[in-house]
Amino acid sequence: MIIIIGPTASGKSARAMALAAERQGEIVSADSRHVYRGMDIGTNKPSPADQRAVPHHLLDLRAPHEAFGLAEYVAAARTAIADIESRGRTPILVGGTGQYVTAVLEGWQVPEVPPQPDLRAAWEAQAAADGGAALARELRARDPEALVTIDPRNVRRVIRALEVMTVTGQRWSALQRRSPVDRAGIEIVHLQPEREALYAAADARLLEMIRLGWIEETRGLLSELAAHGFDAEAARRLPAMSALGYRQMIGVVTGRMTLDDALVEIRRDTRRFIRMQDTWCRKILGPG
Repeated sequence: MIIIIGPTASGKSARAMALAAERQGEIVSADSRHVYRGMDIGTNKPSPADQRAVPHHLLDLRAPHEAFGLAEYVAAARTAIADIESRGRTPILVGGTGQYVTAVLEGWQVPEVPPQPDLRAAWEAQAAADGGAALARELRARDPEALVTIDPRNVRRVIRALEVMTVTGQRWSALQRRSPVDRAGIEIVHLQPEREALYAAADARLLEMIRLGWIEETRGLLSELAAHGFDAEAARRLPAMSALGYRQMIGVVTGRMTLDDALVEIRRDTRRFIRMQDTWCRKILGPG
């Protein structure tokens, strides 16, 4: 298996396509937002032409309002990888979601606990009132080891850990049983362009996404979600819409934000995300 990691706009998809051609490979997405149908431009999903040229797995598995958790991803990824290997081809795991890559690489056995809307809403209200740091402190008090695998700044994942612990009565870290894969059979490709070049590439891609119709894509998503009972504000709170830039695009579509202001915020968030992804990459690569 080949694993390609690196921050957003580092060229992971292009490298994956090249390696797939060289190694008789098939691409397995490790992007937590590529699982959602209709979110193509804003997530920089592989193009239809690329998908025709090389088999891609774990794309378009859910509608944006449907839940999709880590346990489901791990099970689906293992199935896809085993299927690719059984046909004598090379699985190429391509990820911008560090937790997904880590879960596959370290063989996490993730508990299948369905979302708990009431619990989640209560913690979201607490985070809104007291800040995300308050929830991180609560998680640390309940299970200090949980913060080894969860970024305390990631409110959504902190809430999920609290949710699972409340339902199961067990510590999150105790539930993360592991059966690591043999790294001797894995090639890890780490893409790490110079930071300023990476920021410039991300800025250029952002403008291209606008040109390709990201605003129109968001308008269509809001229309689809409205048919399922989600107004614009409810849509903004969906996990799918935590993908970079979609909440700002919703602001543009609803007239609450100018496009210029939205682009400023997205650029800022993208830089923050790139720094976070660098941290994940270092953890995946390990010492040395």
